[in-house]
Amino acid sequence: MQKITTVSEMRKLADTLRAQGKTIGLVPTMGALHDGHLSLVQQAKTEANVVIVSVFVNPTQFGPNEDFSKYPRDIDSDTALAAEAGADFVFAPSVEEMYPKNYSTYVNEEVVARPLEGASRPSHFRGVTTVVAKLFNITRPDVAVFGQKDAQQAAVIIKMAEDLNFPVRIIVAPTLREEGGLAMSSRNRYLTGAQRAEALALHEALNFAKNMVEKGEHRSDRLVAEMTHILGQHRRVRVIYVALVDHRTMEPMREVEPGRSMLVVAAWVDEVRLIDNITL
Repeated sequence: MQKITTVSEMRKLADTLRAQGKTIGLVPTMGALHDGHLSLVQQAKTEANVVIVSVFVNPTQFGPNEDFSKYPRDIDSDTALAAEAGADFVFAPSVEEMYPKNYSTYVNEEVVARPLEGASRPSHFRGVTTVVAKLFNITRPDVAVFGQKDAQQAAVIIKMAEDLNFPVRIIVAPTLREEGGLAMSSRNRYLTGAQRAEALALHEALNFAKNMVEKGEHRSDRLVAEMTHILGQHRRVRVIYVALVDHRTMEPMREVEPGRSMLVVAAWVDEVRLIDNITL
């Protein structure tokens, strides 16, 4: 395992690997690695000869009142976990390395990124697409693996890669869950025991709606109403959005279309912001 901290060194290594005929898999992360991240590394290992895990808490995807300053950082732990999962390299640049003085270029995807997270976090996806485009250029991957938990992010990256002709195959790997069904997230470590119990409402609501669909209820308004009702029964939970959407475009849907539809939810559990989803 080798940790690389500069863009020039990472690009040189990527060029060398490709000259040797090796395929490269990239797993972009903001660190604070958990089993969900490690499953992405393992997936990448089955798809490429060499796996690079990027660890970079990206300031441009945080809003002014969000948790950038307190976001968990432990590069030594992250490096050890990535190595155990099968990663070959960790790319861990500084903010100054990724965004040097006078940096002023950003990437915007303007359709898939607009609703849901884009509506509630207006600058978020500009930061995501910018940093991922930079990582694609720096690490030159053949394949990149993202998690289904961040479904809209994955859809935005897929669209960006198509539109900008990045020669990268995007894989969206299944969400891993904690006991009780809470989707694994680095922000889960913010939760107290009481908050964690309340946070299970997100998965409860999604599962309830999925069971409704399996029993024949396909109307979006009924599914959203029942999910909102379940979430509203938990005093620490404040709903940001609940919606039935097309999993590729994030456009709202009036009825479930199997294989195309996805239920999405975002909520505050006290001061912790969580998201989850389920495909139908």
